[in-house]
Amino acid sequence: MSVFVEMTPKDCYFTAGDEIHIMVKALPGASKTEFAGFKEGRLRVRIAAAPEDGKANAELAAFFSKSLGCPKRDVTLLHGEKSRFKILAVPLAYRLQWEKIIEGVKS
Repeated sequence: MSVFVEMTPKDCYFTAGDEIHIMVKALPGASKTEFAGFKEGRLRVRIAAAPEDGKANAELAAFFSKSLGCPKRDVTLLHGEKSRFKILAVPLAYRLQWEKIIEGVKS
């Protein structure tokens, strides 16, 4: 017997102390960097960079920085440097901007 549990956009992040931790599935090699919906409790992000020499990670951080309107130094890769499954951290001060972003992302 399988049980279907519906995931919501809010399942892709949580707060920890003074940070927002965002669970991301990176999709490198895309023609454009953009949010690509939610799946399995993660925010999917297409990345217009190759997954080599940290290029995709740098593009991902720059994209989040631009989307949130925060300095690049405020976006930290906590987990998944060499994986498609990543956890990013941003300051809790950007929570309102973050919530506006995920409201606009189509599932």
